[in-house]
Amino acid sequence: MSHSQIHTPDTSQQALMGYHELLGMHVVEWQQDRAVVELTIEAKHLNRSGNVHGGVLASMLDSALSLAGLHCEVPGNIRRGMTLSLTTTFVGPARQGVLRATGTLRGGGQKTYMTSGEIVDEKGNLVAMGEGSFRRRSGSESAEGFPENKPREPAE
Repeated sequence: MSHSQIHTPDTSQQALMGYHELLGMHVVEWQQDRAVVELTIEAKHLNRSGNVHGGVLASMLDSALSLAGLHCEVPGNIRRGMTLSLTTTFVGPARQGVLRATGTLRGGGQKTYMTSGEIVDEKGNLVAMGEGSFRRRSGSESAEGFPENKPREPAE
């Protein structure tokens, strides 16, 4: 996909959370059935071998895969979800540059959905791949979502 085809996320939808900011992840594309998250590798992301830590890669996949099933077109509304399972396969090392995690919706229903995706480096080399199952929180089953300022419900 060329940069001219990248869909900029709707700023009325808040995909980011504190954890994304902590790691330095950014949502660069978010549309129905697809999400893309990027991260510029910094020293804080590396393990003792000088490679990006597997936990960083798993976090990127978890975010991109989850968001792929939570897009909402209604301004001011959001959809929330939670991870039920996540399988990650580490394919190759990454040490510098920008990583791009892409998640794609593969199936499911109103509550539970399945996604798959991958992480590539800026040269297009495969770094990791994964698949997961996720659950939409109450109120998030509909594509219209609910108002972002709605109080959070207790844990389900």
